[in-house]
Amino acid sequence: MNTVNERITINPEQCGGQPCIRGMRIRVIDILDLLSSGLSVKEILTELPDLEKEDIKSAIKFARNRTNNN
Repeated sequence: MNTVNERITINPEQCGGQPCIRGMRIRVIDILDLLSSGLSVKEILTELPDLEKEDIKSAIKFARNRTNNN
């Protein structure tokens, strides 16, 4: 498993190697999809109680860095 930062992990054996939150099966793209569909951070945390606010911030930062570096 590759740890991109303290909250984003990439494991080829999990979720097709897509970036996930802290080794869970919650992908960065799942969080981004929820945000883009209009859910607030509070609503996402209610829907996915294993997440922490910092996980959502890390997902956004990860996506921003990926977009900026490619």
